Amino acid sequence: MLKTTSELLEALGLAIRARRLGQNWSQEEAARRAGMGLRTWRRMEAHGQATIENLVNAAIALRCEERLLELFPVPAARNMDELLERQRALTPAPRKRLRARKARRP
Repeated sequence: MLKTTSELLEALGLAIRARRLGQNWSQEEAARRAGMGLRTWRRMEAHGQATIENLVNAAIALRCEERLLELFPVPAARNMDELLERQRALTPAPRKRLRARKARRP
């Protein structure tokens, strides 16, 4: 079932509140740990409204930042060629070795 933006924002705010209460923190404590103002924290919990930076800071403070990266997973490769190309793109290129220069004699 698809949810509206309002429903998702409300659910996100409730989840943030539940996580904060699970840490046994007041809103003031959570806002301080996240480096934001109390009004911003309250708005985030009540209405799910915050900047992406505020959301990330809240996730870090609430110790669930790793899950943020799961919001936008990379789609599955459509075929083997695409999978191999992705692997090549993610593999770091070998580093060239620099030769040491000999010191010149005066």
